[in-house]
Amino acid sequence: MNILTPDQLLLAGINVLLAWSVYVVMQTGAISFAQVAFAAIGAYASGILSTRYGVPLAGAVALGILAAGLAAFIIGYPALRARGLFLILVTIGLVFIVRVSLENIKFLGGVQGLTGMTGVGPWHVLAAVLVVGALLFILSRSSLQRILDAVREDERIAAALGINATYVRMIAFVAGAALAGLTGALYAHYIIFINPDSFDILWSVFVVFYVILGGVNNMWGPVFGAMLLTLLPELFHAVAPWRPTLFGVAILIILAVRPDGILAFRMPTARARGRGGN
Repeated sequence: MNILTPDQLLLAGINVLLAWSVYVVMQTGAISFAQVAFAAIGAYASGILSTRYGVPLAGAVALGILAAGLAAFIIGYPALRARGLFLILVTIGLVFIVRVSLENIKFLGGVQGLTGMTGVGPWHVLAAVLVVGALLFILSRSSLQRILDAVREDERIAAALGINATYVRMIAFVAGAALAGLTGALYAHYIIFINPDSFDILWSVFVVFYVILGGVNNMWGPVFGAMLLTLLPELFHAVAPWRPTLFGVAILIILAVRPDGILAFRMPTARARGRGGN
């Protein structure tokens, strides 16, 4: 067994944030494999602003978040008209579109990538995890959580209650993309060098696996899944080359034994408030 390094812990924090970005979208009954594409948009936008135009770190990260959210807003309405498998295919296609664009646009660095970003350390990622976690916890206690639950469980009943399901899904999609953009910006300014290979489809698949394995019903499931599947191979290097295989086996077992994930419980605060309002 090996001792974890700060780099490995930071990567775990990055994966927790990305898993939460998937979780936010899944709160409306949708599923997105495009979060790594939005992370790439946030990473490149913030990286170019900080290295070529001298924008301070905070401003570059904020504009990276805005760029990812704006991209999600533009594609969100046509994309969210699809459902189930078709939405999955649309979001997977977005990952390839973003990657091919990064490879072929010279202004973005092309296949050589982008370098020179600095300023982010493990404490920045930890602070982001704590702030986002606090916001998600507050969300679980709010009336908005019940709206998300209604849209996820039955869109027709939600519509009968006066809830615009498309509008709610759009908000969740944009919010998840903005969180992914934040993650990408932090990652780029820590890793110093990024290229299109840094944001491939396999990472997108892994991030969704984190949520499914940990549990989709509460904010702690993505944390558990991301930490477990990121750090366990690092602790035991002998199993690291088998990571994709282990992911697949783990998902098959979880779907067979606990289809709602290892941490399948719902947030009791949201449930209690929902009952109190009935």
